[in-house]
Amino acid sequence: MIELIKFHEAEWKFLSIIWDMEPVNSTELMKKSNEVLGWKKSTTYTMIKKLSERGIIKSENAIVRAIIKKEDAQRYESEAVVKKAFDNSFPAFVTAFLGNKKISREEADELKKLIEEASD
Repeated sequence: MIELIKFHEAEWKFLSIIWDMEPVNSTELMKKSNEVLGWKKSTTYTMIKKLSERGIIKSENAIVRAIIKKEDAQRYESEAVVKKAFDNSFPAFVTAFLGNKKISREEADELKKLIEEASD
């Protein structure tokens, strides 16, 4: 299901609040959305309805939970960027991402380990 869902920036920011607070009471979510995003109550409840209808979150008895987990959404978003901007080439993505940046030995070792595990 995750590969069919695209997230707009406002949806991503709203979902980030939910992921950080879940399960969260809709009133508390409305207050946090106002504080972080500057949204009015009606905007928050419209977004809850929209994301619920799309099967991304669930709102029952004024408690909001994500159906799509953050890790799955991050995976989709990163795969979409690699596919769209880098012709589905992970090495091209890494080259562009790193540019002239240096990474620590620990980060390099962690990346090597992840690549080795993924290539098995």
